Amino acid sequence: MDQTEQSVTPDALMHEIQQIRGDLKKFFERTNQVHLQSIMADLKHEYGEILSKNHVERAKECLSSNMVHDCEMHDTCFKVLLNFLTITSNHINDGEITDDLVRSYRTHLDEMRKKGPSERCDICFNEVRRLFEKQLDLMSSLGILKQQKSTLPLLDYPEEKIVSGIIEPIASTPRFQILQAVSAETKTFSDLSQLTKLRGGNLLFHIKKLQEAGMIIQRHERGDYVITEKGFKVLSAIREVYTGIVNKE
Repeated sequence: MDQTEQSVTPDALMHEIQQIRGDLKKFFERTNQVHLQSIMADLKHEYGEILSKNHVERAKECLSSNMVHDCEMHDTCFKVLLNFLTITSNHINDGEITDDLVRSYRTHLDEMRKKGPSERCDICFNEVRRLFEKQLDLMSSLGILKQQKSTLPLLDYPEEKIVSGIIEPIASTPRFQILQAVSAETKTFSDLSQLTKLRGGNLLFHIKKLQEAGMIIQRHERGDYVITEKGFKVLSAIREVYTGIVNKE
């Protein structure tokens, strides 16, 4: 054995291994981030218009079903509120919206509501607010809406929203498997079925949970599933927490 080999101590070897692990971790994080950015750019460019039109069509259906019908202002309000949702949905296609603009839209809705002559107007405006928030969820998931970082104290975070929107959707082995899989590359329904060993409705149940939480989306009907910016951030946060805990054990 030569002198170089003899000088390598267990501590030095462990340090080198940890350094390699750290370098690999950074490499995979950069690779995943590049993959995500490529997906987001592709989605915004090719599917922004489709997603925008789908939201308008969905808004039209929801307003037709859920607005107050026996009201003399129904037809006028329907056109005004649908026009509002059409304008806001354009940002899905444009690929850009700010917190200030979101606040201005909410203020505009409040001002329109104040002009409503009846208490029943709340029914219609609540439906519009719900649809607008759905648009914002999608824009946030696609990285179009860049929300400012929260400065809330730890105890002031909304427990129900965090549980329903972050914790519960990934608190399942199949769903976590799906999220990890689509973070590396797009996956078909068949791919996810092979991965999770689930079929049909059982697999669709878990996919829908992740879609409703805004962590994955489907490129188009029967198309591949891809991770969203929200999904990637949640997965990255979990990996960071897990790595920190394992390294301290």
